[in-house]
Amino acid sequence: MHFTTVANGRCPLSDEPILELRNVTRKFGGLTAVNDLSFSVRRNSIHGLIGPNGAGKTTTFSLISGYYRPTSGRIFYQGDDVSGLKTSRLAQRGLIRTFQGTTLFQEFSVIDNVRVGCHRSAGAGFVSRITGGDAPTEREADRKARDALELFDLGPMANEPASSLPHGHQRALGMAVALAADPTLILLDEPFTGMNPEETRRMMEHVRRIRDERDITIMLVEHDMQAVMGLCERITVMNFGQFLTEGAPQEVANDPRVIEAYLGRNEDAA
Repeated sequence: MHFTTVANGRCPLSDEPILELRNVTRKFGGLTAVNDLSFSVRRNSIHGLIGPNGAGKTTTFSLISGYYRPTSGRIFYQGDDVSGLKTSRLAQRGLIRTFQGTTLFQEFSVIDNVRVGCHRSAGAGFVSRITGGDAPTEREADRKARDALELFDLGPMANEPASSLPHGHQRALGMAVALAADPTLILLDEPFTGMNPEETRRMMEHVRRIRDERDITIMLVEHDMQAVMGLCERITVMNFGQFLTEGAPQEVANDPRVIEAYLGRNEDAA
């Protein structure tokens, strides 16, 4: 297996972890999907979580983002134990997750989709919205929405229906919606799925800009190894629900255990 790394500008990283998993296990009946998993993510980094199909990556994301509660172990976010905290509470703290499938309101305009993402920090109630009593808050939400669209080069498409956007732009719009929620840490679930090489290149640039210009920590699950190796400062590898190894992209790419996990033993491949 051959992985390539791509040189890119990187802001200084903090050694302080923004996220830490300590001996986290998640069982579903008799199946152990995640088993005694421990790793940490440094603040302001771009951190990859990879592994073969069925390795437990998506379950791990669901544990971090509050969709599942750990069977055992603890999850710390910004120094606080958030194990089992609900997704909505984590979002209020700035931990935002995107999904593999683009979850947009297809009948809404592009900018209205992003305005929805502003709800966490807008603080406006339903009654005040319909009576116009929250006009200053709505103006601020509109400003934030347009700012997010510009970051993803979607400004000229603000008034178009989301359903009219090509796949790559829809994925970028999903990222803009997440950005409008004022994240401190974004979990990206396969952000490059279904993209052609040009769309992937542009999305990689967007991810770097989010981290570099907004000081947002990025953690991603992704199968596009070229994108992972080109973006991430550090990569955690899982296999069979367990921690396999961790390191810089080139270290991970050359690790025999990683190659074996993806391709199987040489005698098995014969």
